[in-house]
Amino acid sequence: MVDTGTDAQQEFPGGPKGTNRVAKLPRQVRDDLTRRLRRNRRAFRKEDVQVIEPPLLRRAVGASALGNCMEWFDFGVYSYLAATIGKVFFPGASPAAQVISSFATFAAAFVVRPLGGLVFGPLGDRLGRQKVLATTMIMMAVGTFAIGLIPAYGTIGIAAPVLLLLARMVQGFSTGGEYGGATTFVAEYSPDRRRGFLSSWLDFGTFVGYALGSALVTLLNLMLTDAQMLSWGWRIPFLIAGPLGVIGLYMRLKLEESPAFQQQLDEHEKSLAQESAGGELKAIVRNHWQALLICVGLVLLYNVTNYMVTGFLPTYQTETLNRSSSFADVLVLAGMVWIVVLITFIGRLSDRVGRRPVYGVAAAAMVVLAVPAFLLIKMHGTWGPVLGVLLLSTLLACFAAPSAATLPALFPTAVRYAAMGIGFNFAVAAFGGTTPLVTEALVNLTGNDMMPAFYLMLAGAIGLVTVWFLPESAQVPLNGSQPMVGSKEERRELITTSEELYVVSRAHAGRR
Repeated sequence: MVDTGTDAQQEFPGGPKGTNRVAKLPRQVRDDLTRRLRRNRRAFRKEDVQVIEPPLLRRAVGASALGNCMEWFDFGVYSYLAATIGKVFFPGASPAAQVISSFATFAAAFVVRPLGGLVFGPLGDRLGRQKVLATTMIMMAVGTFAIGLIPAYGTIGIAAPVLLLLARMVQGFSTGGEYGGATTFVAEYSPDRRRGFLSSWLDFGTFVGYALGSALVTLLNLMLTDAQMLSWGWRIPFLIAGPLGVIGLYMRLKLEESPAFQQQLDEHEKSLAQESAGGELKAIVRNHWQALLICVGLVLLYNVTNYMVTGFLPTYQTETLNRSSSFADVLVLAGMVWIVVLITFIGRLSDRVGRRPVYGVAAAAMVVLAVPAFLLIKMHGTWGPVLGVLLLSTLLACFAAPSAATLPALFPTAVRYAAMGIGFNFAVAAFGGTTPLVTEALVNLTGNDMMPAFYLMLAGAIGLVTVWFLPESAQVPLNGSQPMVGSKEERRELITTSEELYVVSRAHAGRR
């Protein structure tokens, strides 16, 4: 929970003038500012506080969110076109084998994703966030656009699925540097008080992209015949990614490097930067293993829920519950729209009450509500399944909203991009991307169609343990960065507060 300052009021009773302002600071903010003031041996000055101009901030958030939107536009398109892609590229297989082959090709992107993180992460810490994010944008656009140009199996034979696999690997490699870089970039641009809200726009872009991709495929299926979809209709969503990529690249090339990366690092951080720049990722694991484990735990919680809702539920409804694909698609699409509505509000909430309460309450709710949610999804009629999907989508929004602000705060500036590349992509590849496959296998193995709910309960329990060790980072400057504010007025307020806190801390030290 975010401390409201009660402890400070008790700690400094009858203290110097200004103690009331200090007492209102959340505990984690007060502790962080106190450490910085003791290190500096003075209160803040103008040069100690970074002011981010609103136009620059809007461009940074918008360009980063567009990259996430593009990535998940492709995910939504590919998921909804899995059966069609199987027929186009694996025509000789049975219908079940076609879908499996299509999803196996889809999963190839997750295999190379950690490799992309290992390559792009250190480059982002060495060369800068903006340059690497521009590169990943190009690669994503090229990989997605290329899928729309690949001839069918009937035209070039075995070369068709091979080219599809290569295109997916290009997408996965670029994605390995995309999300970690985008979260790092936006977190380093955001004022400390609003980091949760502003960073939540990244995952807003994620679910908007998924919703747009799935909605486009649903519309094409309604407008075109099956023959037209197999012939050329399936290519349209992939070809749209080309122009989107050009727009995203233009926006990212116009960005300036993040303020945190530009700031001078202290000697300890410089040594870490030299290690990461030299490719010594072992040093990151050795020095930041606890933060990496927390990162993996939070990403597991987020992505198991994410891929359960977006990747597994459509197939679960059609194959296990024998529902029509149109009903299943619209139901999941409704869940995505609901997440889009909620996510920035939850991001703002995490700034006010803290990241830990948002994660903790939602993880506990997952343990308690996963089974009721799937019981609702299994019900006949419309409203039971709708309520079940909206319930899971609400929990997913609670995990997604604070993630882009919480994960980068676990690591210092010098290694943030590389560490995110390791922790995030390993967790997604090992736990997130495997969720549909593992849960489907558990259902088939046990014959129990409630296994997905039990799997979510396990993820929620792991999330609760992780939150116990998670340091609260709401409103706190990033490790290795100056305090960030959104206006000169806010800077003056912070300087005044630092002056009062410096007096209070010295008075307290004197009483000791």
